Amino acid sequence: MLSIEEIRRRIPLRYPYLMVDRIVELGAERVVALKNVTIDEPVFQGHFPEPLPAVMPGTLILEAMAQTAAFLLSGVEGRRAGYLVGVERARFRRTVIPGDQLRLEARLLRRRAGLVKAEVTATVEGRPAAEAVVSLMLPEGEDVG
Repeated sequence: MLSIEEIRRRIPLRYPYLMVDRIVELGAERVVALKNVTIDEPVFQGHFPEPLPAVMPGTLILEAMAQTAAFLLSGVEGRRAGYLVGVERARFRRTVIPGDQLRLEARLLRRRAGLVKAEVTATVEGRPAAEAVVSLMLPEGEDVG
């Protein structure tokens, strides 16, 4: 398990753009992360303001999914920053609201020189919220170990 401080040491994102609060499982082919959705996040000040309910934008759910998959680039020990280069078959199944906890699971589909492709799911209380296949690439000159 990785705490928020360990996550911050591994990926170069900071609040408010860091979308992963905890890594609960970390392996070479599978990563499970948690994202606590809170009302005080800046996005809720302007996304669907009252009287509509606060809803986490799908783009940020997708970003949390990509950040989870990024740990497949860095491996169990390493620190590498990659770029999101592809999104396939993205589907959003339910709204995510403040108070929800997103459970994000990335499963490796393919790994080759500088590229990782992963299937990622996001659930809330065991119910599907989103799914996608994402591709991440290391900066030029780096290789996926």
